[in-house]
Amino acid sequence: MNTSEKNEILQLFEHQFNESVETFEMLPQSGSYREYCRLGNQNRTVIGALNSDVKENTAFLSFSNHLYHRGIKVPKIYTVSSDLKKYLLEDLGDTTLFAFLSKTREEEGFSENIIAEYKKVLTALPRIQIIGGKDIDYSVCYPREAFDKQSMMWDLNYFKYYFLKLAKISFDEQALEDDFQQFSNYLLSASSNYFLYRDFQSRNVMLKNDEVYFIDYQGGRRGALQYDLASLLYDGKADIPESVRQHLFEFYLNELKKYMKVDVERFKAYFKGFVLIRIMQAMGAYGFRGFYEKKEHFLKSIPYALKNLEFLLKDLDLPVKMPELLNVLKSLTKSEVLKEIGKSDSDLTIRITSFSYKKGIPEDPSGNGGGHVFDCRAINNPGRYEEYKKLSGKDLAVQEFLEQKSEMGLFLESAKKLVEQSVKVYLERGFSHLSVSFGCTGGQHRSVYSAEKLSEYLQNNYPVNVVLVHREQENWR
Repeated sequence: MNTSEKNEILQLFEHQFNESVETFEMLPQSGSYREYCRLGNQNRTVIGALNSDVKENTAFLSFSNHLYHRGIKVPKIYTVSSDLKKYLLEDLGDTTLFAFLSKTREEEGFSENIIAEYKKVLTALPRIQIIGGKDIDYSVCYPREAFDKQSMMWDLNYFKYYFLKLAKISFDEQALEDDFQQFSNYLLSASSNYFLYRDFQSRNVMLKNDEVYFIDYQGGRRGALQYDLASLLYDGKADIPESVRQHLFEFYLNELKKYMKVDVERFKAYFKGFVLIRIMQAMGAYGFRGFYEKKEHFLKSIPYALKNLEFLLKDLDLPVKMPELLNVLKSLTKSEVLKEIGKSDSDLTIRITSFSYKKGIPEDPSGNGGGHVFDCRAINNPGRYEEYKKLSGKDLAVQEFLEQKSEMGLFLESAKKLVEQSVKVYLERGFSHLSVSFGCTGGQHRSVYSAEKLSEYLQNNYPVNVVLVHREQENWR
């Protein structure tokens, strides 16, 4: 997000609420190209969104308003820019279902507390699909109004070109294309007059005030009920145990029966097919972002997808012949290279610390010593000016000062290149810890800003765990 775009989002806030912005922070980027920030003051915080794809925004905004007024728990839209590229929406916090699952699982295993949250989601899913889908404007869908033949072939070819070929899995192209045609024709015979969320997975469910909320449904379209259920229950890194998955599947069916008659055996038969195409779509995305765009953290999901695929193939009895596709899928599950590809580079923790030189350079608690230490004291100091003395590098006014009235950009770019060199080597060699510290006079402005920005960058671009520490925070004025 450049300075001009940032200022436009700030202006949206000020015009909407007639209040000034006091805090601004960029949020870690997800799998999309959209950018998000959190901005606010003592009265409120909201999420600002930037996306240059107007058609995608139109779909999201239209669906948001429709679902919100149908009583579905989605973020409220406050205001939208005239060019439809920027908008403000309700701040639902930072706790996704996946984050809750990951933390709770470490302490309790896949416990009843996790299952209870999933049941809240599955209680809401039929309502989204049936009540939410009633009278929704499918004409704004992007890129297709329905999960139709074209959509399915896009997903299947996405898998072929961005996963199979880049992973160097051999196949007979014509035979595979023939199987794709057979497979998609079978899926199209399922009942499909429902709202298909498209990316219904644990990272797109927010937990707030003991309720579940839903985000990132801009890819929604008309489709079959089974697809979103498959997306949630076979969500790769969520790694739901099979016994729990079956329990949740039955729970969903019981909830669905509250809205419509259900032919259970027919539903189950189609479900396996939609699980398969969803896994293939996800693997295409992992391949595109991981193999093609070289964003290594997407590769971490591959072993989980292979595990789900292997389990599915054991009991896959679809009423269509797909010999080449099944051979390819079995080859994938036997690939030791793919099984290991996401495991070797996921255990690097980078500790980023801001500090004051008056109190000395921080020690590395990992016991390894060393690491990078960057001296920010040559950068123009906002702490010398009265209006910034009680603020920190996390505050918007200080950020603007450093970006517009100092050489912080050049300094950070140089620091980033040095750290990246270490990160790449540490990942290759399987090292577990790297220390990076930024120091300034008081440990409140320049060093804090630098630490925040590097943390954001590394989280968005590398498969690492970042621990961010502002050592002097208790003593900020």
